[in-house]
Amino acid sequence: MNTNIKKMALHLIEKYNTQNPFKIADALKIEYIIGPMGQCSGCYLYLKRHRCIFINQELSENDMYFVMAHELGHALLHRKENCYFIRNKTFLSTAWIEKEANTFAAELLIPDSLIYENPGMTKNQLARLAGYNEKIMEFKQINPL
Repeated sequence: MNTNIKKMALHLIEKYNTQNPFKIADALKIEYIIGPMGQCSGCYLYLKRHRCIFINQELSENDMYFVMAHELGHALLHRKENCYFIRNKTFLSTAWIEKEANTFAAELLIPDSLIYENPGMTKNQLARLAGYNEKIMEFKQINPL
């Protein structure tokens, strides 16, 4: 378990008083563009010392938030790497870089309080309650109370 990723996400939430990845990107001056991208859900590119995130405009609002949080994870954790979010492939990826970005997204978007306040719910139910794909819960690190 990478507790540093959880700490980073919690620090950003506290510092900027939001879990919204778009607002955090704005505060960090990380550029993002929402537009047509075909089968790609999103990508992060490091171009001429600028961090840029591209998000597919065809995504649902919740998917857009997840992909933005995932790409923001890349921008913060893998600054000089170029990363592409391919729908249905990134959740299944074994690459550590994708696992870290998914972990960051889960920590940013799924508050521990949601889990503590719904003790009888399964991971799938919690993910649906939060409005995200159930696979996000595979990356959520739960600390005991």
